[in-house]
This record gives sequence, C-alpha cells and structure tokens, in this order.
Amino acid sequence: MSEKSKDFKVMIKEAGALLLITLVAGLLLGFVYELTLKPRMKQQELAIQRACAEVMPDAAKFNEIEYTLSSNLETALAESGITIGTVYEAEDSAGSFAGYVLESTSSEGYGGDIVLYLGVDPTQDTPHLIGVSILSISETAGLGMRAEEVLVPQFADKSVNDFIYTKTGAVNDNEIDAISGATITTKAVTNAVNGGLQAATELYKNKVGGGV
Repeated sequence: MSEKSKDFKVMIKEAGALLLITLVAGLLLGFVYELTLKPRMKQQELAIQRACAEVMPDAAKFNEIEYTLSSNLETALAESGITIGTVYEAEDSAGSFAGYVLESTSSEGYGGDIVLYLGVDPTQDTPHLIGVSILSISETAGLGMRAEEVLVPQFADKSVNDFIYTKTGAVNDNEIDAISGATITTKAVTNAVNGGLQAATELYKNKVGGGV
C-alpha cells in the first residue's frame, strides 16, 4: 500500500472520529437543553410572579392580557429605545380592577437591555406608580448595577405623568437622583418607567372607552 493511500485512510478515520464526537456532543447538548428547559422556565415564571407581587403588593390576582398600543405611542417609545412586553391586569381581593403590571424594556442601557416591571394604577387623572422591579440588567459593577439600590426606591408610590433625572438633587416628585457615574443607566431606566406609565395610561383610556 502506498504512502498516499495510508495517509488518505488515516485522514478518513480521523474525520470520521471527529464527526462522531461532534454528533455525540450535539446530542448531549440537546439533551441537557431539554432536561433543563422546564426548570429554567419555572424559575423565570417564579421571577415574574415575584416581580408582579413586588410592584403591586395589594393585588390578589394578575391576568395576562392581549393589547395593542397606538402607532403614535409605539413610534414615540421606539425612538427612546423602549419596548412594552407582557402586560397583566391586576385584581384586588374583591375581583375589581386594581391597575396594570407592565414589562418595559430599554435597549439603551450601558451594558445592553434593561428589563423592568412596574405596577401602575391609572384610574386617576395622574397615573400612580406603585412600584418598580428590575428583572434583568447587565450594567457596570459598582455603577449602573446600583440601579436596583439607588433608582428603584425613588420611583415607588409616586403620582406623576413622567419622570426626569437630575444630577443636582431631586426636589419634586417627578425628579430622580441620577446614579453618580452612570447617567446612561439612569436615563435608560427612567425612559423605561416613563414608557410603562404612558402605556398604562393609554390602555386604561381604551378600557373605559375614552380613546387615546
């Protein structure tokens, strides 16, 4: 047998072994993915339930709803990098409407998307923001990652149409003290909250037949 034939057979054998390893690795990866899919989905569901309860603690039930925002609002939100995701109607213990829990995502965080939930009672002339919970954030450690600690408490229990952030000290209810050294994160979170407030207001107007 020639050296070329031997080399060819060795090459075929090595290629076959590599293919087999790749197939086995792929099958194992797929198996692990399927095996962990339900637990991961369960953990995500629990995180969402906790977020709903956190931003609207007096609600007894949360019902996911289908909705459509006006094109004008969707365009305005998109210009600020905001997307409204899942929306829940909250009910009190008597089964009456208690407000909305909305998922609001900003794509303009320093480290990527910032996903938060906010609980809003839009039944008054000025929407009442009950609370905010950050579900996903990947900002700079020691700076933007302080959003949960520094920003979130400032939004709670405020009745405003929208928020602005300041670097000189918040004085009014609609002012939020920015995180020092993390203006981009502060802006992204503030915009996400404002987007949720606008969406909740529009959804409630549609619900009671007032239009937009």
